[in-house]
Amino acid sequence: MRAMILSAGYGTRLWPLTEDRTKPAIPILGKPLVGYVAEYLADYDCTDIIVNLHHRPESVRAALGDGKQFGVRLQYVEEPQILGTSGALDNARHLLGAQTFVVINGKIITNIDLGAALDTHRATKALATLVLLPNFKRERFSVVNTRDGLVTGFGGMPANDSSDTPMMFTGIQIMEPEIFDYIPKGVFSHSTVDVYPRAIAEGRRIAAHVGAGNWYELSTIPRYLEISLALLAEKGESNSVGRQCVIANNARLSRTILWDNVIVEPGARLKRVILADNVRIPAGEEIEDAAVVSAALVQGKPAPEKALKGVVRGSNFVVPIPR
Repeated sequence: MRAMILSAGYGTRLWPLTEDRTKPAIPILGKPLVGYVAEYLADYDCTDIIVNLHHRPESVRAALGDGKQFGVRLQYVEEPQILGTSGALDNARHLLGAQTFVVINGKIITNIDLGAALDTHRATKALATLVLLPNFKRERFSVVNTRDGLVTGFGGMPANDSSDTPMMFTGIQIMEPEIFDYIPKGVFSHSTVDVYPRAIAEGRRIAAHVGAGNWYELSTIPRYLEISLALLAEKGESNSVGRQCVIANNARLSRTILWDNVIVEPGARLKRVILADNVRIPAGEEIEDAAVVSAALVQGKPAPEKALKGVVRGSNFVVPIPR
């Protein structure tokens, strides 16, 4: 089966970690985020995969290569202008073919049973099936309205004064080729705004499959840190150390994530810190709850509007992470 990984976003809320790469290319415990997505699809025999690219496209190509290491075959489609979640599908319709296909966000790690979702899709004979999860914590994910196993519409953020558990979209969806009848051609469009509401209004079945299992969405620096630490805890580990890192014997690291080519000098104390590529932590430095990149990486570049603010500290740019 064919699938498409949506990987074109800017990742502004992950800046400055995304200054030199797109969000799906950031490493999670030494593996690119989009690599987890590719392996997940391969587990369900979705091995012919299209990946759309826009921001820092070379970072995704470098992370995934031809896909062999993740058990898939890849084709890349670049978007000179970003096209949105359904505009991206229109741009790749010639590659997706005339059979059922899967679309998934390139920013998630999950073990939701995709096979069960495919069973739902076939049993309901739906135009598309959205994989949903109950949003027990009422996190800031848009509400998906459902009735009798079908999607009826899309709402705003969850209300705190309701006794009902809202449903949220996981970014995993299964589609029939007829979905292209509802996607505007050659323009920016979003599936939950421009495509599904129109199809629902015309009486087409958009199935709601309520999944279960782990689902991590890495769209902000705090979420990146918390999810990385949760994955480490599952392995019984406290720190993640990338390639060619040098850590002084008397440096102290606790719940800290190191990317590649990081140097931590003697006496440094780090707790709940993300150290991006090529960062050097000077002797005796103490940092807690922060993301650190090389100051040279962001020099002269304004922070995106949605990004956390940071400060230059020596050769590093340090972004405090709120709890």
